[in-house]
This record gives sequence, C-alpha cells and structure tokens, in this order.
Amino acid sequence: MYEPDDMMIDMIRDNYNILQSLGCFGISLGFGDKTVNEVCQEQGVDTFTFLAVVNFTINGYRSFNDAEHLSVPTLMQYLRASHSYYLDFQLPFIRKELVDALDENDNLARLILKLYDEYAHSIRSHMKYEEKMVFPYVEGLLEGKVNDNYDIETFSKHHSQVDHKVKELKSIIIKYLPSDGLRNNQLTATLYDIYNNEEWLAHHSQVEDEIFIPSIRLMERKLKQSDVTYKITNMINQNPANSEALSDREKDVVVSLVQGMTNKEIADHLCISINTVITHRRNIARKLQIHSPAGLTIYAIVNNLVDISSVKL
Repeated sequence: MYEPDDMMIDMIRDNYNILQSLGCFGISLGFGDKTVNEVCQEQGVDTFTFLAVVNFTINGYRSFNDAEHLSVPTLMQYLRASHSYYLDFQLPFIRKELVDALDENDNLARLILKLYDEYAHSIRSHMKYEEKMVFPYVEGLLEGKVNDNYDIETFSKHHSQVDHKVKELKSIIIKYLPSDGLRNNQLTATLYDIYNNEEWLAHHSQVEDEIFIPSIRLMERKLKQSDVTYKITNMINQNPANSEALSDREKDVVVSLVQGMTNKEIADHLCISINTVITHRRNIARKLQIHSPAGLTIYAIVNNLVDISSVKL
C-alpha cells in the first residue's frame, strides 16, 4: 500500500499505470524527488483521497472505509478528468487504430467498426448522463443545497458497467480476423489497447461504486440532518404573533395525528364527529402552514405537545 511519505517517482517506477491516475487528478509531471504528500499539497489535490483511489485501482486495497476523510471536490475533479480522458482521447484513439488495422473492403471489418461505434455511443451516453445529472447534483450538495427530486441512490440503482459490446468486439477480432504482416501487428496492438481500456473503465466504475457513491451518501445524510435542524430552529424561533395560535382542541388533534390515529379514531378518542375532526385539521393546516405528518410531528415535538421518545421516527 502506498503512503503519503512515499516518493511519487518510486510509485510510478513500481507501477506505470499510476500515470493515468496522475492525469485524472490533474497532477503534472516534473515534481522531482518529492513525496506523494508534497506533490498533492503543491498541486491542490487531497492526499488521502488520491491515495484511496490509487491504492484501490492499482493494488485493490480498500483504505477508504472512513468516508469522512475523503474529499468530494477532489473526487469530482478525478471523475471529470477521467470522462474527458476517455471520451475525448481514448475512444477516438482506439477507433483510429481500428480503422488503420482493418481492411475497409472487408464486410466483417466494417461490421466490427460498427460494433465499436455502438459500444462508444453507450459509454458516451452513460458518462454524459453523469455530467448532466449527477455532477450538478453533487455540486449543489457542496454548496449546501438539498435537492428533494434527486439523490445518489437514484444514480446508484441505474449505475452499471457497459461492457458486453466490447467483450463481443474482442471475441470477434480474435476469432474471425486473421491477417498478415503489418496489418496483423496493428490489429494486435489495437486489441491490447482495448483490453487495457476495458480494465481502466472497470476501475473507473468501481471507484464510483465504492468510493464516490458512499461519500455522497454521507454528505446527503449530513445535509438533510442540518436541513431538519434548521427547519426546527426556525419553527422554535418563529414569532407567535405572525400566526394564529392553536386552540386546545386543535392541539389535541395534532397530538392524535402524530400518534398515527385516523380521523375516525380521533373522533372516537375526543368524542367529536369525523366532520369536526376534518374541520380542525383544515384549521391546523391553515394556521401552521404545515401539511405533512412529518411537519406536524416536528411542530408537536418543538412545542412540547409530545415527547420525542414517544414518537416513531
């Protein structure tokens, strides 16, 4: 496992695949004999997050159990740069290799190129969805904004690797495209690059699943807890003069609602008609401007109508 005090140059000598990670973190070469920590600090990259990703993708070591120490801005920087690297460089580069290696007059070769284009399109669509939906959502969280219409769980449920097409592509090239001389060398080199990039894409997906998504879940929990605290504080500090006070009977109805009673059960409990219960509920909603059971529960707790220990949260 690589540590903050390791020399960055020694890490690269040990495993040249780290070069790809450097580019995705925006770390430039020319850092001399500095340690990982020194290089990261100088180039504005969180050291813990950098090592968490590198140790995971290079060594398979899971050193990121404490998600609190991970830097979401650094992860965002890594993912954005990874997308740019793959979409703007790797996909076009491999396509050019295929074009150079294949015989344009061969029908099977044209079908292989079509299959690659379908694979590239699926990868591009997958990454563009993240850039359109997920990244702006996370940027909002970083600014303290809670979005009730989207969460990282929505992304997680639909997040899957798009790899079946590339597996088919590799198989067809290996089985059905014999060639000679220079063209064979070109095809072999292209196939090697396809394998390398398939591995890189798998690592990218794993980083999202096992590092990025858990970090965003933690951020969501913290923000939502803060949001509830803020709303409760506002409710506690609200000037009673700005709203009508509840009558004792309306408070009884609130308590009954918080306890989970139906309109009929409330009517029986308070010895009133169901229509009277409905009228009380309308008045409560108008006076408090609260229309949800959760909101009424918070109101009842902060106004000491019920004890929080008696409420099923």
